[in-house]
Amino acid sequence: MDVHEGGGGSALTERFEEHRSHLRAVSYRMLGSLSEADDAVQEAWLRLDRTDVSEVENLGGWLTTVVSRICLNLLRSREARREDPVERLETRVPDPLISPARRIDPEQEVLLADSVGLALMVVMESLAPSERLAFVLHDMFAVPFDEIAPLIEKSAAATRQLASRARRKVQGQAPAPDADLARQREAVDAFFAAARDGEFEALVAVLDPDVVLRSDGGVGGRQTVVFSGAREVASQAAGYRALTPFVRPALVNGAAGVVVVPKANAVAVMAFTVVGGKIVAIDVLSDLARLKELDLSALEG
Repeated sequence: MDVHEGGGGSALTERFEEHRSHLRAVSYRMLGSLSEADDAVQEAWLRLDRTDVSEVENLGGWLTTVVSRICLNLLRSREARREDPVERLETRVPDPLISPARRIDPEQEVLLADSVGLALMVVMESLAPSERLAFVLHDMFAVPFDEIAPLIEKSAAATRQLASRARRKVQGQAPAPDADLARQREAVDAFFAAARDGEFEALVAVLDPDVVLRSDGGVGGRQTVVFSGAREVASQAAGYRALTPFVRPALVNGAAGVVVVPKANAVAVMAFTVVGGKIVAIDVLSDLARLKELDLSALEG
């Protein structure tokens, strides 16, 4: 049901719409799925529409709590499904946010605030549901621990420890990228130039010694793999030579990346994390079913 079809009247709809972008940003960081984030926001509206809002003192806080509970339940259900070997992936790359290389879509600016790079989102996929909730709400949205604690049925002190543990994992595996987009793009361009020319040592030179390549080809996908180390990643990247004519520069979650489009449809989205002029992480989404759902209209022309 569309939000405007609710029975709460236009005034309630308008109040909800004031918080929609914030709720979607929370949900995207929690879930890493744009469609699930939209579903969570819609469910929050349905619950609001059934609530006597005269008893709600802080609507924004109330909605954030509601959407967080919805996301937490979705994360727990997802974790249970992953115990099934058929559903288990070695790595999962979240839905990327794609914009033209020189500008960010205004509708994505809220989603991209606070550096939610794809590498960070990938690492967040490894967090336990309660860790992710504590980290996202506190570190990204400044929600106090005493307000987060009831959501996961923990004390404020225990919730603080969960967020701290999540923070250590994220900082250790997803370093902050160079702030200069031009410097990021220079490294990415050098990477593809070396791949195109078959220059193995040039590939190694642009990669950090501890670089990680994570590729998500979907459930059952042969390309769902993780490689680490400059020479191993360079060996894999040498196989990209045939794809270089079809590479379109793009911003992927606000950082330098590319979309590979040989014909009408994308076959891969690649996000690069560049630190100190070296590529420290490459995250590749090559799940064709998910790629078909991406909106690439902003890249046309």
